[in-house]
Parts: sequence; C-alpha cells; structure tokens
Amino acid sequence: MFGPQVPTVPVTEIADDTYLLDVREDDEWAAGHAPNAHHLPMMELPARLAEVPTDRDVAVVCRSGGRSAQVVAYLVNNGWDRVRNADGGMRQWAAVGRPVVDGNGQPGQVI
Repeated sequence: MFGPQVPTVPVTEIADDTYLLDVREDDEWAAGHAPNAHHLPMMELPARLAEVPTDRDVAVVCRSGGRSAQVVAYLVNNGWDRVRNADGGMRQWAAVGRPVVDGNGQPGQVI
C-alpha cells in the first residue's frame, strides 16, 4: 500500500564526509542550513540529477523528512544505492545540536 521502505539515517550518524543534499526551497536554505550541505531544491532535481554523486554516501535532508523521502525514493528508482533520508530533517539536525548557518555563514535557524 505504501510502497518500498525509504532508507533512512539518523542525523547523529551522518558522517562529515557524507554528501549532504538539502532539497528545501531557497528561503529555507537562506534562513539556515548545515555548513557543508549542497543546495538543490526538490523541484530542480530532475534537471540537475548529474550533480548528485553516485560514488559516495548521500544523505538527503529537508525541514522534517517528507520531501527528502520523496527525493530518496526518486534517486533509488534512478540507480542510486548509497542514498539515505536524514531522519527528522533539519528540525532534528538543529535539535541534536548540529551546526546551522544562514546564507552569510552566521548562526541560522530552521524555518
């Protein structure tokens, strides 16, 4: 009924060398994101698919995990096998004390 399970990873287990793909909108990104994240809004993914690496671990993040789960399912269906959904999204990222910066590199907030 709900389709295959989307692979997830707790935000506390995302390694520093993981490619962190933030699929939120521009205003959400500007307000606060993980310092080493790569921004690619969800709706732009099909046109920019080549930007997502296939040779390393990828964690996809949004605000709470819904959009990123859709992106993970899309990537898995298109041949990615090292991709996981960041469980709880940026809300959980911030809640466990991981760094969040704004568009200017200053302390940010998750909106």
